[in-house]
Amino acid sequence: MDILLYILIFIMGTVFGSFFTLAIHRIPKNQDITHTHSYCPNCNHKLGFLDLIPVFSYIFLLGKCRYCKKKIRPRYLILEILSGFIFVLVAYFMNVRMDNLEPNVLAESAFLALYLCFIFIMAGIDLENRKIEKSISMYGVVIAIAYIVYLCVVENASIYRYIIYLIIYACILALDVITLKRYAKNSYVNGIILTIITMSIFTGEYVTINTIIMTALVVAFNFLLHKIKNIRKRVRKEAKDYGANIRYGFLLAISNILNYIFILSLYKFGG
Repeated sequence: MDILLYILIFIMGTVFGSFFTLAIHRIPKNQDITHTHSYCPNCNHKLGFLDLIPVFSYIFLLGKCRYCKKKIRPRYLILEILSGFIFVLVAYFMNVRMDNLEPNVLAESAFLALYLCFIFIMAGIDLENRKIEKSISMYGVVIAIAYIVYLCVVENASIYRYIIYLIIYACILALDVITLKRYAKNSYVNGIILTIITMSIFTGEYVTINTIIMTALVVAFNFLLHKIKNIRKRVRKEAKDYGANIRYGFLLAISNILNYIFILSLYKFGG
């Protein structure tokens, strides 16, 4: 029975993954992601039900649009499979089983699914545009506050642990308003800080610290390779120019998911 449950979770994850690809494409363009029907970005033809089945539609259509025959980017298939796989891994390591589907387990799983939505969409948009969308940051803040309320009211967690996070949220949002008024654009740094706080609330301080360290190591390693490459080519490029192209949100998201799954696996197999 657990196998059937994990198959269902995988399917659910691929459906989420399909939604992620849509959101990543539309949100930066300020397009509706809930009411506007899915369409081919090349020929703008509305997609039917058989065109929207996660994973299977891509395979059966041989990676091409049914209507204009334009090749569909493999990222759609990859993100759907990856999303389903991560949903299954997290559920497995959280010890979600048919015999323990109690309200608190379902609630925790629901909040985690909402968090994964935040992480995937934030990372995807940042990877393509190097931008932390304000609407996605606010979505992360809202679900984080809702999660805090749930933990304190239902799980009887201490509110004092989360007060500092709420204060930081308030300060960064206030700073973001000032930045927006002065420069008429979203602050990438503020978005990164909000992302880190949201990560801390959902995955814990230990995982978040490891996430930051792993991200810093990856950035440092890439910077070193970049410097060596430029030295060999006798090219001088300012470090700040290189740093301006790094997708910090994307790297943080990947590091956070890997660290969180690793910690969950330690809890599961380490007792």
